[in-house]
Amino acid sequence: IERQEEAAVPCVIVIGGGVILLESRERLGGRIHTDFSFGCPVDMGASWKALDLNISLTLLLYKLHGVCNENPLAPLISSLGLKLYRTSGDNSVLYDHDLESYTLFDMDGRKVPQEIVVEVGDVFKRILKETEKVRDEHKKDMSVLKAISIVLDRNPELRQEGLAYEVMQWYICRMEAWFAADTDMISLKCWDQANQLHFNFKLYIHLSLLQIRISKLFNTGLHEVTLINLEQVLLGGHGLMVQGYDPIIKELAKDIDVRLNHRVSKISRGCDKVVVKVENGLSFIADAAIVTVPLGVLKANLIQFEPKLPEWKVAAISDIGVGNENKIALLFDRVFWPNVELLGIVARTSYSCGYFLNLHKATGHPILVYMAAGRFADDLEKFSDEYAVKFVMSQLKKMFPDATEPVQYLVSHWGTDPNSLGCYSYDPVGMAGDVYDKLREPLDNLFFGGEAVTEEHQGSVHGAYSSGVLAARNCENHLLERLGDFRKLQLISFSGDALLEPIFPLQISRM
Repeated sequence: IERQEEAAVPCVIVIGGGVILLESRERLGGRIHTDFSFGCPVDMGASWKALDLNISLTLLLYKLHGVCNENPLAPLISSLGLKLYRTSGDNSVLYDHDLESYTLFDMDGRKVPQEIVVEVGDVFKRILKETEKVRDEHKKDMSVLKAISIVLDRNPELRQEGLAYEVMQWYICRMEAWFAADTDMISLKCWDQANQLHFNFKLYIHLSLLQIRISKLFNTGLHEVTLINLEQVLLGGHGLMVQGYDPIIKELAKDIDVRLNHRVSKISRGCDKVVVKVENGLSFIADAAIVTVPLGVLKANLIQFEPKLPEWKVAAISDIGVGNENKIALLFDRVFWPNVELLGIVARTSYSCGYFLNLHKATGHPILVYMAAGRFADDLEKFSDEYAVKFVMSQLKKMFPDATEPVQYLVSHWGTDPNSLGCYSYDPVGMAGDVYDKLREPLDNLFFGGEAVTEEHQGSVHGAYSSGVLAARNCENHLLERLGDFRKLQLISFSGDALLEPIFPLQISRM
């Protein structure tokens, strides 16, 4: 480090959000952010967690996808004793909630009969199944929306009319929320593969099991990581982490030298060193660096690389999509809504549909969370927080005319936040199949991690976490191959009982 601090030079600098050494924000967690201004934990970012059947997957509840013994985060969640509130089983058509947990209304405030919701849900599953045939018939990629249109032309009996049509649009709205992008942007060839979803929405999460062998290497505090390539299918559904991700972030950050408010502006490589310049004027010198900044930041070229990134790396950054999803949390003085987990409003277009997550059912706090995704999230973010809340309340009062005004509210801005510029990645139409490998591929002593570099688990906390572990392992192997002995390095001091997890980056999950 400049200013006569060279004795403190670390061997590895991890750049990005989560468990890191250089953090551009004034807080830890990146796109995982638990807010306590309501007097209770409200996670404005990462949320869902999927549940293994043997375990008892951007706003007060937090969902982590793929919660099972093989999920890389499961041991930590279990050791911390974090509470999970189940919201769906294996067969949920809506990824994270069972149909029985929903109450839908039309724009005139009339409740949608549950039998219509179930029937349209079954039709929606059939339509998505038929899109597999369209995908197999066309070599050229197309959007999910176009494929749905082809299916409906071929199978007119699947078309819906009247209220059922509006319910179908609501299902599409929820699908768009899963990807944080509109269906005319989502790749037909990649959408279900990238999110480990079978057409019937059973949660089949294919993970490469990570067996961590924690062993001191030359008393440096670094750890050896063994990767076992064993595919595992995990079943379970989804649940809410009632206490949020905040306990996980705090646990992972223990005994780590974290520099907050250190926004990186330039990364230079040369002579087997990496020089990282920060906006506050400091420079850090290291033998290697792991970059885990959000893909949106890389797309915006907010970090200068010297030498410039190769064209294939730039193309990979450009080709992967970054979606947007925002949350508006509303705290009320009393509960005036039914005791269901989700309240939805149906309309003639998916853009006009909406839904609220009812946190009172799981936590006892009178909080509703409105969720906006895709272009609608972008548009809503252009207005003031006051306007956004006014719009959301107008939607709520269509369902409940006696709705009271909120006593407090929170609004996220992931799309315009300079530290994120989006919420998480998705597969756009026409994306090449090897872009994730190219984005993840190291450049000498510069390594890349985060949710956007993992094809199988993009947009998830466990995907970001696993990619960070893998990046750290590759970085470790690189340094051992070059130097042979970690005692030759100047290292950050870790405590003798340091855990493996705090050394590696943790980024983002589904909202």
